[in-house]
Amino acid sequence: MSHRGPLREREFRLLFAGRTISMAGSAMAPIALAFAVLDTLHGTTTDLGLVLAARAVPTVVFLLFGGVFADRLPRHRVMVASNLVSGASQALVAALLLGGQAHIWELAALAAVNGTSTAFFFPASNGIVPQVVDGSLLQEANALLRLGLNATNIGGAAIGGLVVAATSPGFAIAFDAATYGAAAIALGALRLPPGLRSAGTTVLHELREGWRDFWARPWLWSIVLQFGAVNAVYFAAIQILGPAVSRAHFGGAAAWGVILMAMSLGLVCSGFLMLRFKPRRLLLVATLAVFPFALPLLALAWPAPLAVVIAAAFIAGFAQEIFGVSWVTAVQQQIPQEKLSRITAYDALGSWGLMPVGLAVLGPISAAAGARATLVGCAVVTVVATAAVLLSHDVRTLERTDAPAAAS
Repeated sequence: MSHRGPLREREFRLLFAGRTISMAGSAMAPIALAFAVLDTLHGTTTDLGLVLAARAVPTVVFLLFGGVFADRLPRHRVMVASNLVSGASQALVAALLLGGQAHIWELAALAAVNGTSTAFFFPASNGIVPQVVDGSLLQEANALLRLGLNATNIGGAAIGGLVVAATSPGFAIAFDAATYGAAAIALGALRLPPGLRSAGTTVLHELREGWRDFWARPWLWSIVLQFGAVNAVYFAAIQILGPAVSRAHFGGAAAWGVILMAMSLGLVCSGFLMLRFKPRRLLLVATLAVFPFALPLLALAWPAPLAVVIAAAFIAGFAQEIFGVSWVTAVQQQIPQEKLSRITAYDALGSWGLMPVGLAVLGPISAAAGARATLVGCAVVTVVATAAVLLSHDVRTLERTDAPAAAS
């Protein structure tokens, strides 16, 4: 079967376009935001951590409600509304920065708006995939979606670093705002089949029902617990200490953009692999792929020469995509469609729940213990949490299936 199979479907093409266009701008946003806080506003790594935490907290708080509404309403409509809100918040950030009127608290407040809209977008975007492709094409569809997102990340991260270095962070964030609007247009054209809406029950009943389904699957909650720890340390270290190390040792935004581009290139190369590589034991392969996440943390800790940091970032990106495609495919194969967004929300809540804590405390911890000790500690947590999940029999033995999950 050709890897272009999913792209022959109109609805998948629109979903692919909407998600990829949005990522073109979002790839620039983290670099722009980091250097807006650190350079334009002369903030500290603690300030940056608080702004990132302000985005992460409402995402965590509202995720479960986002999952319920994505199971109740047409999922593409939920995604359109989320994109419009995110675009408006980024447009305001850009206006404040370009007008020279921005303050840390304003960036934090608008980040919170963006985080809230993300809480509704994410469960809908994962739940919608089985609605637009046949079950036998799920992994290819997931690989293509992630390939499109990661390919734009390569150019976006590099261009974002160069734009920030040559002009100002405000221009990069303004471009991000425009891409949210373009994505909303593509997603709004989707036509989905009826019949997936939940019955007229209460939100709390649907949340309890989703929790029972989540907890009944040990493979699901064990990996979610693993990533609760991994995400709290890994992404906080990359987003906060990465730019700081780059500014201190590698020259600043342009070098950090190249490092992120290398990670994205690893994601893309792995995405092409995952179009064809279909391991029988999806979760075992996915878990083994998490160990290399520690490499860029260790490379930044000393720091190693820039070329070594770039290579470590590439390897981590390559491994990250093996996990990502395998994991989302396993969830979509095993969970009935009418509950998929709620289960995705519980997955994301557990996986992201400690990220605000990591983002808020990593700056102060680094200030007290030093960047090197903090980065090494984050690498150790990543490895230990991943080794622990291999104790689960279900993680080691669950096998793929191309048949859709049975309705409950």
